[in-house]
Amino acid sequence: METNGIENKLKGLEGDPDLQFLLKGGDLLKVLSPSWKKTRYFRLQEDCKTMWRESKKTFKKNDTFSLDDISAVQMGRQSEGLKKNTEEQVEDRCFFIIFKSRRKNLDLIASSEEEAKQWVKSMQKVVSNLNNLSQKQKTEHWILSCLRKADKNKDDNLSPSEVKSFLHLINIEVDDEYMEMLFKKCDKSKSGTLTGEEIKHFYDLLTQRDEIDVIYGEYAKTTGFMSAQNLVDFLMKEQREKATLADAHRIIEMYEPDENAKEKKLLSKDGFLMYLNHPDAMILNPDHKDVYQDMSQPLNHYFISSSHNTYLMEDQLKGPSSTEAYIRALQKGCRCVELDCWDGPDNEPVIYHGYTLTSKILFKDVIKAISEHAFKTSQYPVILSLENHCSVEQQEVMARHMSSILGSALITSPLSDGMPTNFPSPEELKGKFLIKGKRLNKLEDTFAEAAADDNDVTEEEESNDEDAQKEKSTKKKLKLAKELSDMVIYFKSVHFNSFEDAQKNLSFYEMASFKEGKAIKLAEESANAYVRHNVEKFSRIYPAGSRTDSSNYNPVPLWNAGCQIVALNFQTPCTDMDVNQGRFLVNGKSGYVLKPAFMRDVATEFDPITLTRGDWLKHKTLHVMVISAQQLPKVSQKKSSIVDPLVKVEVYGVPADVAEKETKPFDNNGLNPSWNENFQFDVYVPELALVRFSIEDYDSISDNDFVGQYTLPFNSLKMGYRHVPLFNKNGNLLPSAGLFVHIMVMDAE
Repeated sequence: METNGIENKLKGLEGDPDLQFLLKGGDLLKVLSPSWKKTRYFRLQEDCKTMWRESKKTFKKNDTFSLDDISAVQMGRQSEGLKKNTEEQVEDRCFFIIFKSRRKNLDLIASSEEEAKQWVKSMQKVVSNLNNLSQKQKTEHWILSCLRKADKNKDDNLSPSEVKSFLHLINIEVDDEYMEMLFKKCDKSKSGTLTGEEIKHFYDLLTQRDEIDVIYGEYAKTTGFMSAQNLVDFLMKEQREKATLADAHRIIEMYEPDENAKEKKLLSKDGFLMYLNHPDAMILNPDHKDVYQDMSQPLNHYFISSSHNTYLMEDQLKGPSSTEAYIRALQKGCRCVELDCWDGPDNEPVIYHGYTLTSKILFKDVIKAISEHAFKTSQYPVILSLENHCSVEQQEVMARHMSSILGSALITSPLSDGMPTNFPSPEELKGKFLIKGKRLNKLEDTFAEAAADDNDVTEEEESNDEDAQKEKSTKKKLKLAKELSDMVIYFKSVHFNSFEDAQKNLSFYEMASFKEGKAIKLAEESANAYVRHNVEKFSRIYPAGSRTDSSNYNPVPLWNAGCQIVALNFQTPCTDMDVNQGRFLVNGKSGYVLKPAFMRDVATEFDPITLTRGDWLKHKTLHVMVISAQQLPKVSQKKSSIVDPLVKVEVYGVPADVAEKETKPFDNNGLNPSWNENFQFDVYVPELALVRFSIEDYDSISDNDFVGQYTLPFNSLKMGYRHVPLFNKNGNLLPSAGLFVHIMVMDAE
């Protein structure tokens, strides 16, 4: 494959010195342990997407990884591996790569500081460029890398057996006779192999989108093309969008690849498909991608993306603790992280899961990592939820570290001069850190100069959890360091007795944490009281201690009860995390989503269980036609395995709205399966509903395998013919896969 054509796929980077540097590559020292540091040759392959690493072992195959899988590239020795396995004097030459998947960090040392900086700068540039590629370019990238893998003898021609292997790579099973027929049709030169244009023709025949042809044909009334007026008709009738001729001209200008058609202000079928594949024309309302909600309400009026045991990479019995886990959660938009703090050696507090074999990390390293990554995905405030088991001496150290590392970004006194009566807003707290923890006295007392009284507990004691009982018997009650206590302003941990007690005796900033079981019981049995409680105060929910595998619970019933901080194990891929990602996909991925108005009113009658009449009842009918899917990834790495995909459409929300429908499986086709099946759902409280599309590989004998999913708020759905992007089980985008659906939302009769 010629380099140049591919290189040009990276928009605006042709001939770029940083790209050239990566394509040339160089030697780096790979670090695995204090004694294992070996030179490896790294370079970017011609697809501008795959990094290649040469191994010195005779039989070891050379290793590659995709730039798509990189989450961040960073200078310095901050990674755990580099800290543990290298000396301080190499600090300036170190850098490391954090991956989106569960793959371990890649810790590297360059031969000089300049060279390390060059690697970091170049990789950051190319990764960010890849992330901005259009869907069509991504698809072409994907096809090229599959073709390259299939071209075993690297002669830029594909033999019939190589074509077969190409088809397997792009996940399609083609009958031998059918393939032979297509092959012959494309092998114009009768050479027995396919080259350049012939391969492209072969691919076009395979990826023919009949369903797009039909839609296009309906509206292309101008000598086989769509005129600007035809396009306006399509946008208004099918997509239910307000559109003018000026909008149509803009679309043609942006998406039409054929210059002749563009000049005549016509849209060809290719241009139409490119438009439909653009993120702004997909199922998620583009207006909801950025911050679009009012961010000046009090903090407790928002749902907040929250993590539990944030330090864990895996499970809570023996998994590793890592600062990396904090970085990953923050990059996913998490705004409330948990720190389990214990006394460590040399008077340095450590973070880990008490009474278990999880590894320990230094409290100060975690605060540094949080400080560095807190506001890259979202500018809005980060809550540090302290689970404090430290002695008074080490609590003083914690306070010092937070003060020196977070500096003026740490809120250590109310924003207003006098005693506050309510929470500040996310807008007022941009770029700030808030501490949630125990406090020796009420905040009011600091204004009234009253004496301190120590009546607080740790969260586990509040919930009478098994760990807490252990702790009670092994230790007398924890004393609290004044320096740490004084840093708790808006989130003071207290014990929950009852809604009446909270109403009567607790200040607005005094909040309880509930173990999931207790919270779910309250959300079922006293839903309206819980909603009202959360209009004025905060609730934090966390998974039961019995979930040693760090599994999750469904956050939806707790959001329905108005709970703001519903903490999940971000390190555990599962449907519950998918739903959490869907809830916070909108509003600029800021980690804050405004609760509906009926959940912000002290006198609200809203009860998600009984659903009496009220503003929340806006009964809608959702019609979904599942049409087709494109380029689904293989689930099994076995050469011969091809998926038999089926699509599930689910609605999450108040109990009356919860529903699930699924298509029949489509045999042996992951490249372009089609279903054309229609489903209908009743949605009574659209403001709390979410819609989840998932694709599974059907298996008649065992459980279906997960292929991909996408979840979004019901009120962010766009109508008409829409592509649905797909995330893998870790919540990362599958580069070229997609689902194609038709959506209609009507007011119910």
